[in-house]
Amino acid sequence: MTSIMVVDDEVFIVDLYRDILKLKGYEVIATAYDGDEAVRKYQTMEKRPDIIILDHRMPNKNGVETMVEILAMNKNAKILFVSADIMIEKEALKNGARGFLSKPFRMDELVESIEKLRHEP
Repeated sequence: MTSIMVVDDEVFIVDLYRDILKLKGYEVIATAYDGDEAVRKYQTMEKRPDIIILDHRMPNKNGVETMVEILAMNKNAKILFVSADIMIEKEALKNGARGFLSKPFRMDELVESIEKLRHEP
């Protein structure tokens, strides 16, 4: 089963992703509501997630800063970057995101992106 970490500062978004992903057969093994929390949790996880869904606009540390720190710990981390700010897409991909979804998106687009990442080496 593919394990996922969801990082978003909107509680209802985290809950929505968790519910949809569970229905689709994924396991959400961790959540975080800002970049600092995400980095702290990732650093101490015994079992790291197969995929991280990472928002950009968050308090304390934005998504790009968070991603750079996570990739410094594990250069093979698969990060799906999500943001309403399409201007950040190039920067996110340049800094290591494996995929980008522009908010708002349909849940089937999220699942398709996860499946694509799941099959990457």
